Amino acid sequence: MRLSGLHLRVPDPQALARFYVDHLGMLAEVRGDTLRLGYPGQDADLVLHPGGVTYAHARTDRYWKIGITLPNVDIACQQLRDAGLAVSPPQQFRDIGYMCHLSDPHGFVIELLQHDFDGNRPVSAGDATLPLGGDARIGQITLRTGDIATDMAACAALGMRCLSLQPVAPHGFDLHFFAFTDDRPPNPDLRAVSNRAWLWKRPYTTLEFQHVAGQVFDPVPSLIGLELEGLPEPQPDIFGTSLIPAP
Repeated sequence: MRLSGLHLRVPDPQALARFYVDHLGMLAEVRGDTLRLGYPGQDADLVLHPGGVTYAHARTDRYWKIGITLPNVDIACQQLRDAGLAVSPPQQFRDIGYMCHLSDPHGFVIELLQHDFDGNRPVSAGDATLPLGGDARIGQITLRTGDIATDMAACAALGMRCLSLQPVAPHGFDLHFFAFTDDRPPNPDLRAVSNRAWLWKRPYTTLEFQHVAGQVFDPVPSLIGLELEGLPEPQPDIFGTSLIPAP
């Protein structure tokens, strides 16, 4: 199977699609009353459905964000700021990655995550003439959980492999990354920092869980579900996030 899409219900799919096309370099395809947005390759797409409301993100939400991985966050950030968009200052977040954040016009959070840590980026990384510096993909779809054991079991039952465990103890959470792949990290220790740049360069989308032990997170009405290529029929996960077969 493959994690092939994130389905969101939004107020104006056409207007939101223009944002992702014009500023983030995605391609758009109309499919009935939905719009499918994404980059060429194996990563997941965004599928926008009409009928939603403007989203106000909260830290208590089950759904958090998409992460776009790319070779040069500084190029991407400058392009977006030149277009008048508000973007947080790029920074190395602990031993996780070099990143910045913004929100789309309907309130959904977007993380831009560099392939390499701050200071390790190749001099030639990125092309300022291309949207976001080129070679962008949806690298992560992020959910929150207070019960990682249950989510891990659900991922294993689907055939997903855990690729990385990233403790962030000072902030009270840890991160877990899963994918439909036979890839194995270079270091067999899933907590190894040395695996992280490798992870941010994967050509497919990982399912990321931010785990806060014991926390109960709220459903997000704008989240319709996750699309899985190869799933025979729709099904809910243990926390009510719908799993949708790819068309």
